[in-house]
Amino acid sequence: MDSDKMKIHEQCRVSPESAEATSQPLTLLDMLWLRLHPVERIFFYTLPTPLSHPPIFFSKLIPILKTSLSHTLQHFPLLAGNVLWPHHSPNPIIQYTPGDAVSLLIAQSQPHFNHPFHNSPHPASLSRCLVPHLASSHSRASVLSLQITLFPNTGFCIALSTHHAVLDGNSSTLFFKAWASLSKAIVHQNSQSSPFLSPNLLPFFDRTVIQSQCDLGLDSPHNMTKFLTRMFPNESSDARCLKFFPFPPKLEDHVRATFLLTKEDLDKLRKRALSKWDAVEKGSLSSKPPTLSSFVLTCAHVLVCIAKAFEGVESEKHKFSLRFTVDCRARLEPPIPDNYFGNCLWGLSVDVAPLDFIEEERFVVAAKSIHSKIRETLEKGVFHKPDPDSSKKEPFPIGRVKTLGIAGSNRFGVYESDFGWGKPAKVEIMSLDRGLVIGLAESKDGNGGLEVGLVLNKQVMDLFGTVFHEELSHE
Repeated sequence: MDSDKMKIHEQCRVSPESAEATSQPLTLLDMLWLRLHPVERIFFYTLPTPLSHPPIFFSKLIPILKTSLSHTLQHFPLLAGNVLWPHHSPNPIIQYTPGDAVSLLIAQSQPHFNHPFHNSPHPASLSRCLVPHLASSHSRASVLSLQITLFPNTGFCIALSTHHAVLDGNSSTLFFKAWASLSKAIVHQNSQSSPFLSPNLLPFFDRTVIQSQCDLGLDSPHNMTKFLTRMFPNESSDARCLKFFPFPPKLEDHVRATFLLTKEDLDKLRKRALSKWDAVEKGSLSSKPPTLSSFVLTCAHVLVCIAKAFEGVESEKHKFSLRFTVDCRARLEPPIPDNYFGNCLWGLSVDVAPLDFIEEERFVVAAKSIHSKIRETLEKGVFHKPDPDSSKKEPFPIGRVKTLGIAGSNRFGVYESDFGWGKPAKVEIMSLDRGLVIGLAESKDGNGGLEVGLVLNKQVMDLFGTVFHEELSHE
């Protein structure tokens, strides 16, 4: 959908209902994401025809969404603030000052626009105008921006752009669920007075629970900064610059699609991997596990399918590096609360050589490599001392290596976010189009399956779809 097919209804700013000035420093685990692009996610909702009629939607539903957002920001005031780097501070800070607010754009699409509710491939550019811009400059960066778009007679969507250095996927989901909870309470109470927020949705802001860089023995943020500076030589190399590095969306000749893995599909993949586990010698740990997680199975399956799709289109075998993060909240000593608000992630990578995909059991090779890396990390500790030469390595592979990232999680429960008019019909991670990334979410029907979102070149996507289903038919 082009921007000229959108009608801007209102551009406004929403402040916390009442909140005092507050600030928090960024930790080592936040700094890893300081200048990377925002994380963009869209939640699509269907509505009964009367509620999706523009006069009703804008006069009845929008006030509820605004009011509940203000109530929610009272508990999450830093989201209305900015990332700053004061001269006297060794690290950037997140600062909220009364008067700060979240940018909210309210729009309406042209009639009969309903492609977002479908999983089939569609132009990647079609949904871009549904995503709000998150401002950043040399000296400051916004934390959150929002856009609500009405699809007349169909439903609406809520899109978020969030600063990854302030919050990870777990924290972003916590905020969105809190907002949905307060909105639903207002709808059911038929009153816009401040409703009660369940304790499990309240954020824990104390960043002192994260160990210091010295304690962790890591210097990856500095390596990351050097790498990104070389990657974008025309951008500011000032170590204190807060402007996002340019990761423009890949829109030309690219399509977006969602693929489903049912519980039965995952059970079949699990049986196949375990039955042939000892037939491959890949992975540093060879003992067969009692089971394999849905995450390992999904990543292995998608990695193999993407490799075959690229090979089929480009007639060239690539080395792939799969990069993913692990949530460290339960893995630190002592563990920190599940509702810790900030980044508590650490990255892992698995390299798979081109010849691995020629082997008959390429899926088992990939699954074993991913499982072994996770198991090794859990046994040694997330922040175990790296190899002596690791500091000389780039934080991302370079050269003829295709790096495949992972965004989202099937453990976030994104389909639980009901604002009072029903659960989401579709959830998409829009920022997948800024790289080669797999988007993961739990199946919306709650049957134990997974959704896989991708943005690929159209030819690659067409072949990927064919291989995706062919690989599931293997015994």
